[in-house]
Amino acid sequence: MLRIKIFKHLFILSTALAFFTFTGCSSDDDTTVQVRVNGTVLFDDGDDFNGDVDGDFTGTGGSTTRTFEWQNALSTADYNADITATTEGAFRMVVRDADGTIVLDASLSGAVEPDTIDGVTSSGTPGLWTVAITLSSFKGDGSFSLSAGT
Repeated sequence: MLRIKIFKHLFILSTALAFFTFTGCSSDDDTTVQVRVNGTVLFDDGDDFNGDVDGDFTGTGGSTTRTFEWQNALSTADYNADITATTEGAFRMVVRDADGTIVLDASLSGAVEPDTIDGVTSSGTPGLWTVAITLSSFKGDGSFSLSAGT
């Protein structure tokens, strides 16, 4: 009987340990959202990309901001963003030129039309541009793209 109780307690302890090992404990809310650029999941700020940017994002109610750098040899960029299956939350894309001037600040909200934005950024200084993607209480998925303008 004692042996059964010991095994029962060991089972409960090992199950709890496995749960916390695989789920982790974190106060960082971004574990439920993911932003990818050209197939690369962005975990930390600072990744940089050349050429066209094709990104996507998913979320189950979390919030995060991911920032990356993008080489743009021209003074504008074509952009597009689409929320394809969201009911809550918001998507925001802020693009700064090589001088740090905001050339685009655009947002989409879940369950509200329009669910797509596109166009051309304001004119800016060519070079290394900074792109910040912010998801707030985001549930759903979507995509975004950037390419050198004309």
